[in-house]
Amino acid sequence: MCGIVGYIGKKQAAPILLGGLKKLEYRGYDSAGIAVREEDGVRVVKAQGRLSNLIEKTEGGAVFTGTAGIGHTRWATHGVPSECNAHPHCSFDGEVTVVHNGILENYRELKEKLLRGGYVFRSETDTEVIVALIDYYYKKYKGGPLDAIARFMQRARGAYAIAVLFRDRKEDIYVARKDSPMIVGVGEGEMFVASDVPAILNHTRKVYYLDNLEMARLCAEGAEFYNIDRERVEKTPVTVDMDPSAAEKDGWEHFMIKEIHEQPRAVADTLRRYVRDGRVDFSEAGVGEEMLKPSRVVIVGCGSAYHVGAVLQYVIEGLARIPVRVELASEFRYRNFIFEENTLVLAISQSGETADTLAAVREAKAHGAKTLAVVNVQGSSIAREADNTVFTVAGAEIAVATTKAYSAQLIVGYLLALEFARLGGRLGGEEYARLLDGLASIPEKMQSVLSHKEELQKFAAEHMNLHDVFMIGRGIDYAVCMEGALKLKEVSYVHTEAYAAGELKHGTISLIEEGTLVVGVLSQSAVCEKTLGNLEEVRSRGANVVCLVREGCAVGAPAGTVWTVPPIEEYFAASLLVLPLQLLSYYVSVQLGHDVDKPRNLAKSVTVE
Repeated sequence: MCGIVGYIGKKQAAPILLGGLKKLEYRGYDSAGIAVREEDGVRVVKAQGRLSNLIEKTEGGAVFTGTAGIGHTRWATHGVPSECNAHPHCSFDGEVTVVHNGILENYRELKEKLLRGGYVFRSETDTEVIVALIDYYYKKYKGGPLDAIARFMQRARGAYAIAVLFRDRKEDIYVARKDSPMIVGVGEGEMFVASDVPAILNHTRKVYYLDNLEMARLCAEGAEFYNIDRERVEKTPVTVDMDPSAAEKDGWEHFMIKEIHEQPRAVADTLRRYVRDGRVDFSEAGVGEEMLKPSRVVIVGCGSAYHVGAVLQYVIEGLARIPVRVELASEFRYRNFIFEENTLVLAISQSGETADTLAAVREAKAHGAKTLAVVNVQGSSIAREADNTVFTVAGAEIAVATTKAYSAQLIVGYLLALEFARLGGRLGGEEYARLLDGLASIPEKMQSVLSHKEELQKFAAEHMNLHDVFMIGRGIDYAVCMEGALKLKEVSYVHTEAYAAGELKHGTISLIEEGTLVVGVLSQSAVCEKTLGNLEEVRSRGANVVCLVREGCAVGAPAGTVWTVPPIEEYFAASLLVLPLQLLSYYVSVQLGHDVDKPRNLAKSVTVE
């Protein structure tokens, strides 16, 4: 949520800042602004709405001449979307300028103190409180920028990443973070700041990751890092392994459809990394056998990551016979959870920065539980704080609605399930090899499903005026429905709900009326006939029924519209079933004229509560 970019060097800063913000549009925002240090002070320009408004207002950055600056795309939390509430924010005399990602939880308390001290506020934001507080400490204690920022950090509660310009410190930019991501990029005679790697990938792949409660002073020649006590911290830069073209559309109309079609490759690349010589091998991730012998698994995640966990619950329990709980990370962190001995907490997050999932990892570690993360971003907070991390090989995912990261997470989960089962003595060599062969066939079968996308495109065009959609299934099929329903509602804004098919008669069937679209997912042989019966019940009440069927599932011949995916091992069916639902969501959104890659009110990475 929100995006930060910063630059200091010898080039004009504004075009670099605008280009970086362009790369961060996928994170979600409602306004944007940049601040550049000029000869006569720091100049700020802001605009509500799309970044194109800011680019037009600044003539592509041509109205600035300075070589140091900071920029921001804002996703409103405190205060309505407006130019006044947009970042950057400045102190009244222009001494301090700040951009901020996160939420300052005790801003009211701090604001009251500052008001009593004579400070005046122009916006509704918590960020302006940060500006005023840093300004207050800077002028009162005269200990310099690092001292003022550290004093702010000691008083602040909540999550934040900030970049700060001081008017009288013409050679420096300052940054700090707590629970919100921040990276520092290294160039030749120039330095960069960003909340996410794609913002600076065209300029450098050499980055430092700022750790929690750390600060940095940047100048054109390099960076110095400090802890909250103002003590120097030595850090080693890392080289980011990410293809810059991943942040380009490469001829596709939208990132979402591009990333839907990248799923076979993402799955194949993830399998290649962790399957060697006919065996699952997590040694690259440092995952030893003891971690893979849990007596209980707790999966935590949010949104699509939670839905991955819902699938894996059935797979792990079925193959390994280990009890599994799937928990919404936002609920888990506030529960008085009982951590039994040898519990493994499996944390799933695309970005590795999801605030609730990160808090869940910390809670689990505080209670002595082992933590294993499945994330897509190296150097992310969850990856650094979990005991071990298995990285998915999905590449940069730009569209807000996840597709390829979801599929790559499923693959890692399947591989973990196989290892749990093998090491627990539940899976013999022949069956183990058969299941691995089944996994190896998924990329080709995914490609087969995607080759029939015109069928989904035509259906979307004929049914674009949907009002209510229900997706029903049992077991793994229900878990797939949860993800399919999320995709449709988040990009098309059509009210869509997933229900366990057996629960229809416990209330939900009262919502069925003439023309209501009901999608039934049928891949699990033991329950297909039961789900088919539920579909007949809604059909008899006027529903328009679509069946999404795994070829080979003994369901007879469903009436009405039928979408089929190739035969696949039942445990792995979610990997194919989700594709038609992703395509349906995309094409309905396109037909309705929505901004597919940047749905309203949504952000790619939820780094605050």
